[in-house]
Amino acid sequence: QLVESGGGSVQSGGSLRLSCVGSKYTLNNHCLAWFRQAPGTEREGVAFIDTDGTTSYLESVKGRFTLSRDNAKNTMYLQMNSLKPEDTAMYYCAADDFCVASGSNWPAAYFPYWGQGTQVTVSA
Repeated sequence: QLVESGGGSVQSGGSLRLSCVGSKYTLNNHCLAWFRQAPGTEREGVAFIDTDGTTSYLESVKGRFTLSRDNAKNTMYLQMNSLKPEDTAMYYCAADDFCVASGSNWPAAYFPYWGQGTQVTVSA
């Protein structure tokens, strides 16, 4: 089970840090990712991290978002800086225990485990 936290409402230019904890099993050998979905849009991948810490990002968040993992705490973090109104969405963490996903190809369908989501709202 994955549990997200850290969402909220901020003004444009603000920051938030999202967390995703594996509450029932270790995430250390999983590839992990954050996805987001705004109303009326498809879910899109925001950031991906593999088991050795290599990351990949959606082009529009590069330089603003940083994904990291703390295996000791069984937690993944998404630090989001310089937030924009277009970042407004429900954010979901996802885990892939076989690491079928890779940094060059990580569609939502590759991730069998999902959290319930945390809302991020950025006002202009």
